[in-house]
Amino acid sequence: MREEAKGKTGLPSESRQKPERPRDPLGRPLPWGEQTQLHMPDFDAMTLDENHEAGRRFVAEGNWFAAHEAWETAWKQARGTGDEEFYKGLSQMGAGYVHLRRGNAHGATTLLRRGARRVRGYPDGHLGVPTAALGETLERHATQVEDGSLSVGEDATFDLPDV
Repeated sequence: MREEAKGKTGLPSESRQKPERPRDPLGRPLPWGEQTQLHMPDFDAMTLDENHEAGRRFVAEGNWFAAHEAWETAWKQARGTGDEEFYKGLSQMGAGYVHLRRGNAHGATTLLRRGARRVRGYPDGHLGVPTAALGETLERHATQVEDGSLSVGEDATFDLPDV
């Protein structure tokens, strides 16, 4: 079994790297030693802007786990800039769609709404993101999951949010 990451929580550094845990296509951890089915860049080695652009690219590809990871790293990199809540919201959006695709309706609705609240706190067009429309899309998808008009699971189909 591999040793877990060490170092000061939340701050990327040489002593705190994310272990390369094997994962399935939806980001679920696989047992150590199995072949990974999800390949992602080293987000800690990327700049804040590169992580933001990677998150946007992964959304366009429907790769929600990687989008979540890119923006989670950006959120940590943005501490003290005033944009940390923005990136946290985008990260929560990615995690919400991960839960939706994994079949977890409660996790999906909770995280999509948290993400919507956070991104709406920024002006429309902030860092190229239409925050008002994005917030509306996230709320709509959360409501659709609750009322059953958007089914959860690997085959879930929905319009991609514009980021």
